[in-house]
Amino acid sequence: MANYTIDGEAIIEFLVGLLNIPSPTGFHEQAIAYCKSAFSALPLSLSQSRKGALLGVWEGSNRDAPRGLTAHVDTLGAMVSQIKGNGRLKLSQLGGWAWGSVEGEGVTVYTRAGKEVRGTILPVKASVHIYGSEARDFKREADSYEVRLDAITSSASETRALGVSVGDFVAFDPRVEVGEAGFIRSRHLDDKAGVACLYGALRALADAGLEPAQQTVIHLSNYEEVGHGAAAGWPVELAELLTIDMAAAGGPQNSNEFSVGICAKDTGGPYHTEMTRRLIDLAERAEIPYRVDIYPYYGSDGEAYWRAGGDVIVGLIGPGVDASHHYERTHRDSLIATARLIAEYLLAG
Repeated sequence: MANYTIDGEAIIEFLVGLLNIPSPTGFHEQAIAYCKSAFSALPLSLSQSRKGALLGVWEGSNRDAPRGLTAHVDTLGAMVSQIKGNGRLKLSQLGGWAWGSVEGEGVTVYTRAGKEVRGTILPVKASVHIYGSEARDFKREADSYEVRLDAITSSASETRALGVSVGDFVAFDPRVEVGEAGFIRSRHLDDKAGVACLYGALRALADAGLEPAQQTVIHLSNYEEVGHGAAAGWPVELAELLTIDMAAAGGPQNSNEFSVGICAKDTGGPYHTEMTRRLIDLAERAEIPYRVDIYPYYGSDGEAYWRAGGDVIVGLIGPGVDASHHYERTHRDSLIATARLIAEYLLAG
């Protein structure tokens, strides 16, 4: 077994920094720049795709069966779809989140001129003192919510005068907390936790003077939450692709917050059986805690590449995340387990 050390504190430090950078799908520039800065210290040849993804190549020991690894920096979010007559905003969703999951959340609106305007997502009929049962019992859908801006405005013209326009990006507050028990809670652990695990694995190999067994292509995608993140940008000779995304933990799922999740099947069907078996074998040989699971309402960048015609073997692993697409939580142990499995995969011949 190769001798390397996963630095859990470095993973968490990287993760907290990335979580605090807003990156709803399509608004990725700062997050990609942050990752580029961190990954530039690794033995990778870095570039960016026209689409805006960060690409890296580690030559490795062989080139006969190049491998890809992908994780995504884009997150759930919204765009302004309407400036209402009362000066408040109606939203259009970026990604598949439930309206109830963002009720009461603080947000930042990013105008085209670069101005930031703070606000809160609230039900249209928020106060029980005014609306009584209507504030308790309503359908949680787009028409039931609005953004109350922290600015002096009570009309559409006053809001437009602030520089706010239809099509502006809206980012949810992450509210990052790292607890003494090892839990990290925040929005957007999907999939910034996966990016952090990938960073931790690559850093561990570099620090130990090790290199991947095969030429390895890294792809940090920026449109995963809308379904086409890593659908392009891969070399034609790519043989297989390891997707790193969150493992949905909680309720009836087999995944948990203390191990690496290995996904056997999601909404699009099973991942490549041989690769899933190989990942399980690597985890068992290295004594890495893992859980195999099936996610009924889930898709990934690996699946996006398959749908785009990618003729490669695809597998999926990731850290366990509780309450995914809500106010999420994971644990340090899961981050380390995931980084270890990534490292073992890279080193395996």
